[in-house]
Amino acid sequence: MSYAIISVGGKQYRVSAGERLLVDRLALEDGATFTPTVLLVGGDGEPQIAPSGSVVTAKVLAQAKGPKIRIGKYKQRTGYKRHTGFRASLTQIEIESIGGAGKSSAKQAAKPAAAPKEAAPVTDDAPGALPAGYADLTVAQIKETAAGWDEAGRRAALEYEQAHGKRKGAIAALEAALSEEV
Repeated sequence: MSYAIISVGGKQYRVSAGERLLVDRLALEDGATFTPTVLLVGGDGEPQIAPSGSVVTAKVLAQAKGPKIRIGKYKQRTGYKRHTGFRASLTQIEIESIGGAGKSSAKQAAKPAAAPKEAAPVTDDAPGALPAGYADLTVAQIKETAAGWDEAGRRAALEYEQAHGKRKGAIAALEAALSEEV
């Protein structure tokens, strides 16, 4: 992620990894890490508002005081003069990392798509002529390969799903394959 908008102490900041900034005083020790609320993440493609999987990690560097601000009150011709001052209590933080939902989609895009398995041969030693390796098949693979099985294999797979797996998608695919045969 290139940048994120976070909320710390009721104020919003646009930050990027490695950036240091001063925020209102936080009740954390020096060296402590924390995760502020992420409001928006952007930079890689479309900005995402309030992404659920995004995390920004920040580290407290030091507690500091802001610059002294002099405040003067004066009323003309009355002799009224008052001077006060103010120094804000601040915390210096450093943004360590910006991570989140974009990483998982990038990892999935980097993975090559698995080639669809060919129709599994029916083995006689499997219970009820269940196709070989059936227990390891996903619902999508069952949908693709069920048409290549014989009727006994489809019925055995359907019985197996109803007794063990109870995956609705697999049951529907097997029932559809059996109804096409009839």
